[in-house]
Amino acid sequence: MTFPIQIPSHSPAETEQVGRALAEQMLADPSLPPFVALYGDLGVGKTAFVRGFTSAIAPDARVKSPTFALVHEYRGASATVFHFDMYRISDEDDLYSIGFYDYPDRGICLVEWSENIEFALPDAYLRTEIVKDSQADPDSRLIHMTPIGF
Repeated sequence: MTFPIQIPSHSPAETEQVGRALAEQMLADPSLPPFVALYGDLGVGKTAFVRGFTSAIAPDARVKSPTFALVHEYRGASATVFHFDMYRISDEDDLYSIGFYDYPDRGICLVEWSENIEFALPDAYLRTEIVKDSQADPDSRLIHMTPIGF
């Protein structure tokens, strides 16, 4: 993948494939920042993207949305993935209480609902926005990946 990039997806499986391809590229290219800020409405496939991403690093992981836990950790042989859900986060105190600022040094962070914590995003990250792009096809999406700070 060359960034910025826009990739169509017509199913959750295709969204997972895009996530997996990104993980494989991040593992092969250590110059990519280990932080993916995910944006998109409820139900667009952010967790499916993370599921695909994680499948390349921790194949046996059972990825689910960390809405109530706030963060899930998936350990692989080559890296650890931290999957955050910031839907309920409203301020910096919330981030400090979960130790958010310590995670980027420990592995790859994928953060759903990044729009809620834009003030806390690192200097370099991959902004990944998933949007519904067809009223006729309820599974059709566009996945926009834009480099920020790199």
